[in-house]
Amino acid sequence: MDAMTRHHVTVRGPDGARPIVFAHGFGCDQTMWRHVAPEFADRYRVVTFDFAGAGGSDPTAYDPARHASLEGYAEDLLDVVRALDLRDVVLVGHSVAAMIAALATIAEPDRFGSLVMVGPSPRYIDEDGYTGGFAREDIDELLGSLASNYLGWSSAMAPVIVGNPDRPELGHELTEAFCRTDPDIARRFAEATFLSDNRADLPRVPVPTLVLQCREDVIAPLAVGEYVADQVPDATLVVLEATGHCPQLSAPELTTAAIDTWLGDRVAA
Repeated sequence: MDAMTRHHVTVRGPDGARPIVFAHGFGCDQTMWRHVAPEFADRYRVVTFDFAGAGGSDPTAYDPARHASLEGYAEDLLDVVRALDLRDVVLVGHSVAAMIAALATIAEPDRFGSLVMVGPSPRYIDEDGYTGGFAREDIDELLGSLASNYLGWSSAMAPVIVGNPDRPELGHELTEAFCRTDPDIARRFAEATFLSDNRADLPRVPVPTLVLQCREDVIAPLAVGEYVADQVPDATLVVLEATGHCPQLSAPELTTAAIDTWLGDRVAA
């Protein structure tokens, strides 16, 4: 099976235009980009897809061994880019997909021109001298709750992750996205995500990078965004006047404008 079918790839925008690829985060699928990705389709070749185990991806695409680490998901992303033979890609990754995207640029730097990391975190667990936002026991409790009652975990955690309690429809949407994911796959992806440590990879990112950070984010606090921007060699940090971990849902106009402005500034320079 080819990567286009395996990962339910969607392509829109003018032929020959610069490609921009959007990668979704944990428990989500490509529909999470529906308010942002189409805004680029008049000037870019816009590509969205589903990681193995998510959305409309082929059920046989998921491999417990390959997808036990973020590197396996980076291979998913690279398979899509290779299938379309894309070059000079603007790669946009949300949450854990920001680190997956970083790994992809390190693996095949000749294919990528720019990286946008939305709410990235290279390590979620606090350590001496490093703030990830969670104690180890917090992560253990989160993973235990997810494993024992995934639907209950989804209903409780999705509104917290998305923030914006005055807009409950956003939490409901993320809950529905979580609940569409196979619980066993979600558990394994959560372990690969929340137990990862990719801090040593940040200085190896080879392309200009925009770090997009919400002012308030319980999953990736501001200190984490600042750390990422400090460690990536050519990085720009933009703090959105938005709350929650999913600005492509809660503040799509701000997210789109920040990406568009940064890309425009790079071209002008």
